[in-house]
Amino acid sequence: MRGGLRYALAFVGAAAVGHVATILLAPQVIMHIAMNRLSGDGDDVNVFRFADRTTAASRQIVRPSPDLAYASCVYDLSAGPILVDVPPSPDKGYVSVSVFAANTDNVAVMDSLRSPEGIRFILQQERKLVHPGDLPVIYTPTERGIILDRRLAPTQAEFDRADKARRGDRCAPVG
Repeated sequence: MRGGLRYALAFVGAAAVGHVATILLAPQVIMHIAMNRLSGDGDDVNVFRFADRTTAASRQIVRPSPDLAYASCVYDLSAGPILVDVPPSPDKGYVSVSVFAANTDNVAVMDSLRSPEGIRFILQQERKLVHPGDLPVIYTPTERGIILDRRLAPTQAEFDRADKARRGDRCAPVG
């Protein structure tokens, strides 16, 4: 009976350690995979990339909405803060910009309802505080992560207009 109790306790202990490891590691692994895919295996960092119009076959990370035009920037703050500049869509089309840390935390969300003239901010790490001047500052707990620009574009004509506007997106080191 004592041997069975030992095996049961070992199993429970291993399950608990496995559970905690999964909870702690899964977000980093998921974001590592996402950042590699969205940056072309690390070739495009601190620059926006633009997705084609969504179809039923579009599945780079998760199933995207067919009504949105997407742009993404995998950021790396190891060399310092970056300036993010996302111009508005024509005809006051809806734009949403989200910043995700490397652990999948959503650090910030901005949209064209609150910033109809465009979304512009400095992104920097919390522990490397730099005063950037007059621009708003978004602080992220991680050195790397993803910025996602989503624009309402339910028709091909609206996608074409949103695509033209999002080509002005910038995500680059300050200075």
